[in-house]
Amino acid sequence: MNKLLPIATVGVIGVVSAYVFSNQIKDKDDSASPITMVHGRPIASVRLPNEFTEIAMIGKRAFDAVCSDCHGKDASGRNGIGPPLVHKIYEPSHHSDAAFLRAVQNGVRAHHWRFGNMPKLQGVTDGDIKGIISYVRELQRANGIE
Repeated sequence: MNKLLPIATVGVIGVVSAYVFSNQIKDKDDSASPITMVHGRPIASVRLPNEFTEIAMIGKRAFDAVCSDCHGKDASGRNGIGPPLVHKIYEPSHHSDAAFLRAVQNGVRAHHWRFGNMPKLQGVTDGDIKGIISYVRELQRANGIE
């Protein structure tokens, strides 16, 4: 009977560990501590640049009005809702500025994440999108994504 106690203890620890780690992810560079994944909470930790250009500040206002409901504050994503744009998947060599423009204008099928398709957005001008892209790119650069 006493021999079963250590085995049962290891089993319980294993089950608890699996549960805890299945409900957590690491942020974009996998070096930070895990972020508990609660529906709607940020997915990535985002460092802000010391300052934004004027076009990026205009883009931030547009992003906050149109994009942040799904993509989160400062493009950090929202668990179960929308992906972080401050993520290596969206680096300029993989998703160009034109890809961002087309996504807003036409929508896009889900292909990297399991958040579902992104619908096209109504009432967003090309100027708004240009500012949003500048804002996201400046956030990305501040987080080592170039």
